[in-house]
Amino acid sequence: MTDQGDRWTAEQVLDLAPDDASRKAGGRLGGAGPWLQIGSSASGSVWGLCKGSGSKPYRTVVDLTGPAYKCSCPSRKFPCKHALGLLLLWSAEGVGEPGEAPEWAAQWLADRAAKAARPPGGRTAPVDEEAARKRAERRAARVGAGVTELEQRLADLLRGGLAGQEQAGYAGWEETAARMVDAQAPGLAGRVRELGTIPSCGPGWPARMLEEAALLHLLDRAWLGVAGLPEELAATVRSRVGLPASGEGEAVRDRWLVLAQYDTVSPDGRLTTRRIWLRGSAGGRPALVLDFGPPGRPPGLALPVGLVLEAEMRFRPGSAGLRADLGERFAAAVPCAEVPAGVSTGAALEAYGAALREDPWLESWPVVLGPVVPIPGELGWQLADAEGTSALPVPLTGGARSRGGLWQLAALSGGGPVTVFGECGHRGFTPLTAWQPGSTEPVALS
Repeated sequence: MTDQGDRWTAEQVLDLAPDDASRKAGGRLGGAGPWLQIGSSASGSVWGLCKGSGSKPYRTVVDLTGPAYKCSCPSRKFPCKHALGLLLLWSAEGVGEPGEAPEWAAQWLADRAAKAARPPGGRTAPVDEEAARKRAERRAARVGAGVTELEQRLADLLRGGLAGQEQAGYAGWEETAARMVDAQAPGLAGRVRELGTIPSCGPGWPARMLEEAALLHLLDRAWLGVAGLPEELAATVRSRVGLPASGEGEAVRDRWLVLAQYDTVSPDGRLTTRRIWLRGSAGGRPALVLDFGPPGRPPGLALPVGLVLEAEMRFRPGSAGLRADLGERFAAAVPCAEVPAGVSTGAALEAYGAALREDPWLESWPVVLGPVVPIPGELGWQLADAEGTSALPVPLTGGARSRGGLWQLAALSGGGPVTVFGECGHRGFTPLTAWQPGSTEPVALS
């Protein structure tokens, strides 16, 4: 799975669940659950005591390098809800600093280590890089088998046509997603679940389903040929499939301007995702920092829009160079004294197109537009260049934006040009933050 340096997100944890009931139960235990004791070890494991219906608490331990699970509860599901809840706490860094595991957890971990180190014939040998390589090969083989099965599922979908998907229901897609979890490809499982929800998303769903099925097919083919891809694209493919990043990414120190921050909640309410967009003042590099909050707990990281902080960003391999983790801060954050420079709508599309060459599954690219004029219309809103004839449509669905935020943008504009930051994607431009002419005060669009 990973070590404690490559912490999984809550989404990746929940994709391990064997069914929807386990995801919901695990999500509850990953929040303010009845944990009597939790902890982690420096060797890469987490453990906890969870109060159940009986007199004795359930003993749960997870070996993060597997992943492998052990729980004293009577559940036959694998992993059980207690293991999922414990992993959610770990993903949110809620298990504290590593310490010594209790005897019952340490014994199970020691038995696993001894078994892994025992070659055929019963003689013990130290775990080495060769063993790690073989484990990676075994996982790659499992993922490959899952990808082959998924390709057959997509072929059956197209052979049978999309028209019957509304009547077919979601159960078949949930079963396919569970198969991807078994194949240790949680990223594929998440995309399969999203694909299965499209037939219930209103008019125009067949076109959207065909688009997403094509992207999923592209990801399958990319995985099957990942050995021949350039390293950056290969890292993106591994990340999209659901494998943790290997190695450390680039560390960049700069003065980072916080351009936007907003939260989204998963359809079932299990997970809150906070997206924070930043841009380096000196290098101009964009950065996306994600933070997650399990049920009952908001994300812990908050960076108000308009602040500038001198800090180091550690960019993760792949993902078009966007995903980053906030590292050491070197000075207190201060308000920005100027409006960020904007580009034309044409330049925004070119930037998104260039990013797609690195990550074909990228839904959007961060862009500061300006000067542009927001224009409402019967067929939808547009952001038009103040000088020129080009414009970008504004989608009214998806993301964190609402129609009220668009009228707020129109009020700020007053019919004149403004500077707007947002996400430029294949469906248009989603505005997130705006600056009025003559003011350096950013306005977050609700």
